[in-house]
Amino acid sequence: MCALPFSSFLSAASFAQDSRQVIEPRMPAVCTVLTATQAAKDVAESTIVDTQKIQAALDQCPQGQAVQLAANNERDSFIAGPLRIPSGVSLRIDREVILYASTDPSLFERGDKFGACGVNAEKGRQCLPFIRIEDAKSSGLYGPGTIDGQGAALVKGKTESWWQMARRAQRENNEHNVPRLIEVNRSQDITFYQLRLQNSPNFHVTLNRVDGFTAWAVVIDTPATSRNTDGIDPISSRNITVAHSYIRTGDDNIAIKGGSSGVVENVSILNNHFYSGHGMSIGSETNGGVRNVLVRDLSMQGTTSGLRIKSDVSRGGVVEHIRYENVCLKDIKRPIDIDTHYNPKAIGRSVPYYRDIVMENVHSLSPGQIILRGYDAQNPLRLQMKQVSVAATSLATQTVAFAEINVDGRPQSFLEESKRIELPTVSESTCAGKFADFPAVQKKDVRPQLTAQQSALFSIEEVLKRVGEAGKEKLDPWNPLNDDLVRASDLKADYVVDRRLKADGIRVFHSVQAAVNQALLDGRKLQAKTAGNKRLWIELAPDTYRELLYVPVTAVPITLFSKNEDARQTKIVANLHAALLGRAYISRFAKQFESVDPSIVEMFNSIKDRPVIGTNGSAVAWIRGDGFQVKNITIENAYNKEAIDTSAECPNSSCGATAGTAPVVVVHHQAVAMMVEGADKVQFENLRLLGLQDTLYLRSTKPGLSVRSFFHRSYVEGNVDFIFGDTTAYFYRSEIKSIGDRSTSYVAAPNTNLRSAYGFVFNECNFTHDGSANALAGKFYLARQWFHTQKCTPYAGINVPGYRCELADVDGYQAPVGTISKQVLETVGKVVILNSRIGAHIQTQHPWADWNKKGSLAFRPAQYAVADYFANLAEVSKERDADWVQQLGYSLPLIMPTPAAAIFLAEFNNSVEAAPATSPAHPSK
Repeated sequence: MCALPFSSFLSAASFAQDSRQVIEPRMPAVCTVLTATQAAKDVAESTIVDTQKIQAALDQCPQGQAVQLAANNERDSFIAGPLRIPSGVSLRIDREVILYASTDPSLFERGDKFGACGVNAEKGRQCLPFIRIEDAKSSGLYGPGTIDGQGAALVKGKTESWWQMARRAQRENNEHNVPRLIEVNRSQDITFYQLRLQNSPNFHVTLNRVDGFTAWAVVIDTPATSRNTDGIDPISSRNITVAHSYIRTGDDNIAIKGGSSGVVENVSILNNHFYSGHGMSIGSETNGGVRNVLVRDLSMQGTTSGLRIKSDVSRGGVVEHIRYENVCLKDIKRPIDIDTHYNPKAIGRSVPYYRDIVMENVHSLSPGQIILRGYDAQNPLRLQMKQVSVAATSLATQTVAFAEINVDGRPQSFLEESKRIELPTVSESTCAGKFADFPAVQKKDVRPQLTAQQSALFSIEEVLKRVGEAGKEKLDPWNPLNDDLVRASDLKADYVVDRRLKADGIRVFHSVQAAVNQALLDGRKLQAKTAGNKRLWIELAPDTYRELLYVPVTAVPITLFSKNEDARQTKIVANLHAALLGRAYISRFAKQFESVDPSIVEMFNSIKDRPVIGTNGSAVAWIRGDGFQVKNITIENAYNKEAIDTSAECPNSSCGATAGTAPVVVVHHQAVAMMVEGADKVQFENLRLLGLQDTLYLRSTKPGLSVRSFFHRSYVEGNVDFIFGDTTAYFYRSEIKSIGDRSTSYVAAPNTNLRSAYGFVFNECNFTHDGSANALAGKFYLARQWFHTQKCTPYAGINVPGYRCELADVDGYQAPVGTISKQVLETVGKVVILNSRIGAHIQTQHPWADWNKKGSLAFRPAQYAVADYFANLAEVSKERDADWVQQLGYSLPLIMPTPAAAIFLAEFNNSVEAAPATSPAHPSK
């Protein structure tokens, strides 16, 4: 038989590829978001099965949209039995999420014989696959999360895993009944994108009678020792593209099969990397025919075979128009393995015939066997080789027979096995840069740690020396530990608040507010008379002062102090909350503001006429004065802690349930103990702040304008978001206590600006709890980043038809379209904790929480550093086909004003308690 000229081979094989024009897929819109309820570390012992929840969501999802599986902080896992993807519907799995196949074989029964799944027998294929796509059009699976088949896990009710069962069947020469991971049958235009598939009990992906399939940026990862775990197998299908993917497995990386259901044709395998496995295979079923296959830009390392076509007389057929281009092979036993005698003992009459095979720029860097074997003289292998090279020693280990081969334009006939093919020897520089490391699971570091060098950026002197506009702070060195408030042993009072003494309205007062008012007036006179620094000191006698404390901007700074070092003995307390009606606020507090300076009255008036007073109106102590100080005092918001008589302010119960008449928590509202608003260099020594929700509010007067607060030997308690705001605050040698038994609790809720050098810093602090059930279970968090004033989120699919969140100058939302401003996007929130003791109430694997659940308008993922900020924007841009980085006016790489500004959430040298603290010791207690 005469060899065909090179031009005949090339023209025939040049049409070998997917007939579609395939481009990188895009993520589908989301119809609903399901959040995980369990963590990966608990999956082995879990009894929760999410099958019904996921399937119901898929069945209800409109065509063209996707169900999204999302993490909820440390809860990142779903477990399910068999799932079916409806026509036109997709499943999206978030980056941190793993969808596990259940190990319960009873869930995978096909129905014709109960108990057959999970049993080795004469008959195989008795298990349903984990995920089925059948008789569907335009459905898909999308990542970048993971589907895990749990092939190595112990099968429920058995003493072995799926993989062990399969190996035992091999030894016992029978069939193993284990589930495949994904089957696509009789479907059109199916897409897998940015998905990770791992640990399949059997084949990962099979396509049977499919017209149109794209796998793009898919990672398949299963050990080389696992049996029959093929990566992707197109069977009797057409128009298939596998691109930009990474596959390592225990069997064929890809196996293209023309089975009894018909021909497989028009296949493109483009820009992929293979590792352990049995290679880039065609066959062994070729009886239905295989044609028009293009393999281009492929690297393989560590597979048993490389470019492989395999069949025999039991399942042979025509394999034609196959083209391999730009392939690099390394550490492979049989780098080129084209054989018509796959099973030499096979019986049948289906003769394999391979023709119009082209290899161009194919290079094998390591020694290995070359097999090129047609069936017989009447059915030879017809192969064209151009610029094909192999390791020198590979030329000594060849099997070449019944082949018409053209090597670089030189036709050669091999009708006897004794002949050898001569191929160029590969150069050492060939394939440089072509091999890629297998992509590791890109788990975000959810507990990032500072280096020792970075930790030096968070000393008291460094943090507190900057003040002003974010990114343009001025240097103003300040070390509050050198102040008389800390160092002096005998503080002298200008005023005294003591209800046991006769008030004179000049130096002696019965209310704290009255004394502050007088200090305010005297401070103006003092400033006019003297130059230089001056401070006014107000001593509080140990007592409980039931009043509000409003400190406006003052001419000279004011200090409140008690000489009793037990701060519990000197308390300023009031009972109010964010939902309190304006008229109730007037009824309770108007009297104390009747004879005070207009600057204080202005503060009162800014609240009293509101329908409800709001979060900032709920502060017991409201501080606006620079340099304000407090020592040895407790400030408490008693909302939901003590009873209050509301009969006068709410006749006939007109205020409703939110007014509260008993210390019983009926509803939670924000209730601030102290708000520091725009005041710089405020300092607190042995201060106790008591509240529940939003105890301490550190608020700037303008977004991105930073001022400084310092807390030393102090105590702050609350049960959710109880230290929040956007200014710089340093907590040193203090106790931060989570109280109450909310199901979820957060210590801090910062909304620091992107360019601000610092947010909240805790150094040598003790994070404690009150022994509540959820605290003992470790369900609480250090912080979540307050997504301030947002009306829509660009970071999550919202279950609203037509939902969009777009960049604009103002924030708003009118379903289904919302806008979000640069100002809100840049409120990233910053907290760093150093040299501290963190109690067992804080979630150890994931101490920094997202801002609310994914799928809600209030969602934003935790951002640990500036890189996360831009990664989130890049993801938003990709999904919405709009460059948000460009629209926001950033020039990348963004140069942060200081190295510390690039750090959002981090820790250094902290100790984490394995068991709850039993007796927290602290001077304020």
